[in-house]
Amino acid sequence: MQKRLLGKSNLAVVPLAFGGNVFGWTVDENQSHKLLDTFLDYGFNFIDTANVYSTWVPGHRGGESETIIGNWLKATNKRDRVILATKVGMQMGDGSQGLKKEYIIRAVEDSLKRLQTDVIDLYQSHKDDENTPLEETLAAYQILMQQGKVRAIGASNYNAARLKKALELSKEKNLPTYISLQPEYNLYDRAGFEEELEPLCLKYGLGVISYYSLASGFLTGKYRSSADLSKSTRGSVIGNRYLNGRGMRILSALDEVAHSHNCGPAAIALAWLLQRKSITAPIASATKVEQIKEFVKALEIKLEAKQVKRLDEASAP
Repeated sequence: MQKRLLGKSNLAVVPLAFGGNVFGWTVDENQSHKLLDTFLDYGFNFIDTANVYSTWVPGHRGGESETIIGNWLKATNKRDRVILATKVGMQMGDGSQGLKKEYIIRAVEDSLKRLQTDVIDLYQSHKDDENTPLEETLAAYQILMQQGKVRAIGASNYNAARLKKALELSKEKNLPTYISLQPEYNLYDRAGFEEELEPLCLKYGLGVISYYSLASGFLTGKYRSSADLSKSTRGSVIGNRYLNGRGMRILSALDEVAHSHNCGPAAIALAWLLQRKSITAPIASATKVEQIKEFVKALEIKLEAKQVKRLDEASAP
């Protein structure tokens, strides 16, 4: 499969990442391993997770997703075939969180242990920590990179002003720089990224790995009425946010374009992201092996200009 460099780094990724938030939540460890095997068998190589996954599950304290991935890496010996990304900063089950130097240095050791690896390819600030100086956070990453424990760093959930400040500070102080941004972005949720963050990423050459690329599954076409919401643990969230006139217009446009490409709506929603100049690799999750075939189709599809226009107009904020 064709690869893209992530931002200005030397990390070469197949342009679709597997989102590890489902591991240990909506899929158990055995199924998680099958999904990861299938993902690599198709030629993909980019896996994204976070230390906080999945604290929202009753009884979980965080680290469950990393542990499942680590067990898979050890059992299969496939570490050299994977670009591995994880994140730090969100509140863990024990209350620890943030981007202070001392915490980052401790947290990376925990992640390395769970992932059963000696290096993380992309270590990301999961959210901004305005109580910690940006310079302190970047200095912590500098130590980890010098020690060979982290290859590159990225940001997630930063606003444009703070991200720009961090990028400028890296240059001024000769500190490591964020090479990527992980924002929420999909065919439905557009304005938050397109208005300020997208121009900034293009200007500074940041790679963009969008999360919720399928809008929590809404853009797969699985949820079209309130009766469908019981199909998922995320049903209530999907119903409140996406089941409205604009959401239905988007699904209608996806259905129309998908029909001409003989595929499902998910592949078109991902293809739309992939054809945006700013996007390096959308993040998408699967709970069934068959769903990964849609990922493959998304990379093969070339949307026509009129199809992009149809999707743009249907999803206009």
